[in-house]
This record gives sequence, C-alpha cells and structure tokens, in this order.
Amino acid sequence: MLVRLLYASRAVDPSPAVVNSILASARQHNQQTGITGVLAYGGGVFMQAIEGGRQAVSDLYGTIQRDPRHKDVALLHFEEIQERRFGGWTMGLVDVGRVNASVLLKYSERAVLDPYAVSGKVSLALLDELAATASIACHP
Repeated sequence: MLVRLLYASRAVDPSPAVVNSILASARQHNQQTGITGVLAYGGGVFMQAIEGGRQAVSDLYGTIQRDPRHKDVALLHFEEIQERRFGGWTMGLVDVGRVNASVLLKYSERAVLDPYAVSGKVSLALLDELAATASIACHP
C-alpha cells in the first residue's frame, strides 16, 4: 500500500552545506527503500512530501523526527494513495528563494515558505503547482 506524508521542520543549521547533506542522504536512502518525494526549502524551513510503502515512509518519518539537523518537526498531511505524485524524484528540491513570489502569495499571507501557518492540503497544493511549473530541480 502506497502512502504520502507531508511534514514541516526547521533547520537547526540552515547553511547550504547542511541542506546539501540532508538532500544527499535522502537520495541515497530513498533509492534503496523505494521512497520518492520532494523537498522545499527556504528561510530555514523545510517542507517535504515523501511517498512509498507505509512501513518505509513511517520508518523514514521516525528517523527525521530524531535527526538532530531538524527541529519543530510537524506532520502536515498523511494519506493512502493510488499513485505517486512525485515519482520522478528520489528527492526533488525546490529552492523557494528562486520561486516567483506570486506563487507563494497564492497559498499564504506572505511570500515565504511557512507551512506552519496553512493547512496540509494547502501545502500539498503548493508542491503540486511547483511541480507543474517545473520549479522542482535536481533530478536523480
């Protein structure tokens, strides 16, 4: 059974080296466990959708909650799915700093990534639009 989980967290250290380290480890782990997804990052905030088998996604989320590089981990949305939305990426990346502000304003009060201030469904809609507008980069 496939599931999709969406969460938000804040970076303990928002340096590019740490973000790249998280992305690299995600890609390696996800390829081995059949997980796909996308990571949006901006202003020290992560928002990540992960898709795959129920146990693999659950185990990964537990690992993320214990990861010292993340704080304020919050589950935004969880659902059983028929098919993957982000199946083309072991872990796609969206640098929100490079996204047109009007896209962010469409889904929130300010032109910043703040999944803590909106519903999980709104955050997922933002990721869908980012995928549709080719804002997701870093294919495996």
